[in-house]
Amino acid sequence: MTSFAELNALSAQQLSNLNELGYLTMTPVQAAALPAILAGKDVRAQAKTGSGKTAAFGLGLLQRIDGGRFNTQSLVLCPTRELADQVASELRRLARAIPNIKVLTLCGGVPFGAQRDSLTHAPHIIVATPGRLLDHLKKETVSLAALQTLVLDEADRMLDMGFADAIDEVITHAPAQRQTLLFSATWPQAIAAISQRIQRSPQTIEIDAVDELPAVEQRFYEVPRSGKIALLQQLLSREQPASCVVFCNTKKDCQAVCDALNESCQSALALHGDMEQRDRDQTLVRFANGSSRVLVATDVAARGLDIKALEMVINYELSWDPEVHVHRIGRTARAGKSGLAISLCAPEEAQRANLLEEMLNIKLQWLPQPGGLRITPLEATMATLCIDGGKKAKMRPGDILGALTGEMGLDGADIGKIVIHPMHAYVAVKQSQARHAWKQLQQGKIKGRAVKVRLLK
Repeated sequence: MTSFAELNALSAQQLSNLNELGYLTMTPVQAAALPAILAGKDVRAQAKTGSGKTAAFGLGLLQRIDGGRFNTQSLVLCPTRELADQVASELRRLARAIPNIKVLTLCGGVPFGAQRDSLTHAPHIIVATPGRLLDHLKKETVSLAALQTLVLDEADRMLDMGFADAIDEVITHAPAQRQTLLFSATWPQAIAAISQRIQRSPQTIEIDAVDELPAVEQRFYEVPRSGKIALLQQLLSREQPASCVVFCNTKKDCQAVCDALNESCQSALALHGDMEQRDRDQTLVRFANGSSRVLVATDVAARGLDIKALEMVINYELSWDPEVHVHRIGRTARAGKSGLAISLCAPEEAQRANLLEEMLNIKLQWLPQPGGLRITPLEATMATLCIDGGKKAKMRPGDILGALTGEMGLDGADIGKIVIHPMHAYVAVKQSQARHAWKQLQQGKIKGRAVKVRLLK
C-alpha cells in the first residue's frame, strides 16, 4: 500500500489537501502505521525524525476530531518546544481540509497568563511539553476528560530529559479508554516498560532500525583532544559547507567550539540546554535562513529539529550510543539525498569507535589528517532582522516583503525567508543589503505603523 487513497478512510477533501501539500505517496512508517491508527488501535513505532511520523499520527487523530465539540480531544506530548512548534505547524497544515479545528501549543518559555487566556475556549488538539502541560492541569486551566487520542512523540528523548514522572502524572488526568500512540527513534528498555504500562495490545512497528544506515559517506579522523578545534577549522575551510551541524556531548564544549569558530570568522551559532527560549528560537531561525553556516549543538538541544538540506554533520566527539550516532549522521541524508558525516576521535574514544563497528557491522574509514590547510573564513550569505510585532500584531510575510520592496526599494532577490512568531518577525536579508534594510525599516513603516527593528549578530 503506497497511496493515501488506498486507505479508504480519508475524505476526498483530505486527499486533495495531501496532494496540495506534496504528499503523493506514503512513507514506510505511514504505510505501516496508518491502517492500525485509523482503526483506533494503539500503536508503538520506532521511527526517526524525518520519517513522516507526524503525518502518520496526525491524520489518525484528525479523523477522530469532532469539530462541533469544543473540548480537547487529542494531546501530543513532545520533549522540546521546537519539536512541539514543528508538530503543531504540521497538524494545522493537515487540518486545512477540516473546518474550525483549533490547535494550541503549551510549552515553557511563554508567559503562563497568555496561554491561560488562549484556553478560554478549549482547543481540539493540544501539542505540549510535559512540564508546562502539568502546570495547566494542576491549575485546572486544561481538562483532558474528553481525550480520545494521546500521542507520545520522541518518547525516548522525553525519558532522557527526565520527563518520566511528569508523563505518568499527565496520564492520570486522561481517560483510561483512549487510543495511545507512542513514537520513538530508539527502543531502550524504559520505552518498552512505559508502552506496557500505558498501552493496550499495541501494534509494534519498526522503521529505520539502527542497522539500516542512511546514505552517508562517513570519514573518521584520529586526533588528540587538544587538536580537535584546529582540525575542525581546517575541515570546514576545505569543505566550505553551506550548512553544517557540529555535535558536541557537553554544553561546555558546545560553547567553546562555537566561540573558536567565530574567532576564525567561520560563522557559527551554539544551541544547548542553558539558553533562554528566545535565544534558542533566534538561533534556529538564523541557522535555517542562512544567517549562519554552522550550528554547534548538543544532542538534547538538536533532537527533533526540522533541519532541511543539511550538507554535512561533524561529530566533535563520538557518542557512546551507536543509535545516537546513526541519528546524528542521518540528518545529512534526508529525502533520499546523500550526505557527509565526519567524526573526530581522540585516542581515548577508541572503545566507542570499536562499539560502532561491532553494532553497526561496518568498517570505519580512517583518514590521515589534512596537512598544510590554511584556515579560511566561512561567511554566511544572509543576515537576520528581528522586527517587534508578530502574529499577535497580525503581521504577515507579505506585509514585510511589500514594505521592503515597495517604498524602501529593496530587490526581492535580496530577501530570504520570513518567519512570523507570536511576538516577533524574522527576515533574512543578504549580508550586503542587511544594514541598508535595517536603516530603511527603522525609518519607514509596515502596515502604516512604525516598528522596532534589530539586526541580529
